[in-house]
Amino acid sequence: MGRREGTLKPKPDTIRLVSWNVNGLRACVRKGFLSWLQRERPDIVALQEVRALPEQLDPELLRPDSYSAYWNPAARKGYSGVGLLSKQPPLTVETRALGEPSYDSEGRLIVSDHGDFLLYSVYFPNGGRDLQRVPFKLEFSEAVLQHAGRARATGRSVIICGDVNTAHHEIDLANPRSNSGNTGFLPEERAWVSSVLDRGWIDIFRTLHPDEPGHYTWWSNRRGVRERNIGWRIDYYLISPDLAPRVVSAGHQTGVLGSDHCPIELVLQSNGQSQP
Repeated sequence: MGRREGTLKPKPDTIRLVSWNVNGLRACVRKGFLSWLQRERPDIVALQEVRALPEQLDPELLRPDSYSAYWNPAARKGYSGVGLLSKQPPLTVETRALGEPSYDSEGRLIVSDHGDFLLYSVYFPNGGRDLQRVPFKLEFSEAVLQHAGRARATGRSVIICGDVNTAHHEIDLANPRSNSGNTGFLPEERAWVSSVLDRGWIDIFRTLHPDEPGHYTWWSNRRGVRERNIGWRIDYYLISPDLAPRVVSAGHQTGVLGSDHCPIELVLQSNGQSQP
């Protein structure tokens, strides 16, 4: 699961990225994932919470038509795991980037080099109902940010995408008061997101939709919750400032079912060095 090489071809057009916590990829396939992929055809798809080993995936999922696929499963079966589908093979793919066994063994990160930007596809930890995992969550999150920050410091454009498992402000969830003591909306979790933005990263969806409530990416599986849009916005694109002028759009595919999360999308103007 180390590095893989690829070549890049120019295209002076747009690059369409989709990030999706699929809440079990095999289950999502039974609910229409492959039909969605065939219909949407994004250039890059970042998947979180895959919860399967590569050898457990059917061939049409392991190597989807027209895509190169990369997987980083957790050491623990049926837990966590991330994947990456890309029409154009990245220059490199790294699945053990943090170098810390307690982080890397959980299969939460893929770092891929797409030529004019690095993509960090991340499944950030949940703090747990008893909040015991909150310290680990914050430590892991900071380790990812420090790694990405070092890449930025060398002049690279960087995109961090995935399930951050934290709603930043009250506008980002339907019931902030009743969730103030729950993981995902704890003061220390929200403060970490604030610190990300303080260091220059851009939450591009909220930047484009600054005062609009009701934009969520996760809903409980309880009956009627999604239909009534009682949700949380916990899936993000965090981009380095130099990419902001290239952003065409950022949105949520809230009508796409198959998971308790919906896919989130980012469209960039290409500089002619990334996707085929």
